[in-house]
Amino acid sequence: MEEEILYFFDQHMDALPIYEKLENRILNEIEDVRIKIQKTQISFYNRHLFSCVSFAKVRKAKERPDSYIVVTVGLKRRLDSPRIDIATEPYPNRWTHHILISDTEEIDDELMDWIREAAEFSAAKR
Repeated sequence: MEEEILYFFDQHMDALPIYEKLENRILNEIEDVRIKIQKTQISFYNRHLFSCVSFAKVRKAKERPDSYIVVTVGLKRRLDSPRIDIATEPYPNRWTHHILISDTEEIDDELMDWIREAAEFSAAKR
């Protein structure tokens, strides 16, 4: 494990297993992924950014679990799912979705389908 990742999770070590499962699936299921660790997010790139992990406060404090990560994906369409905490359209036909994940079991095929779709959308951009 990279020291930078441990530093990123310093105040959220209980969320590290969730991230580890997500990273493992992304690296095993999507080709040519680069990871960039920053102060406030861990970003996943192919040609461009397609997903990131953060601790964004996408729910009110009383509605947030103690341990969680937020997975963000960019798609050309709006997802219609109760799993989506926030969806915004910062540009026409460019939707940003924030999904709060609080258990490793939530790193499932549905989430991975969205991340793969985001990677394909990102790779197709000029």
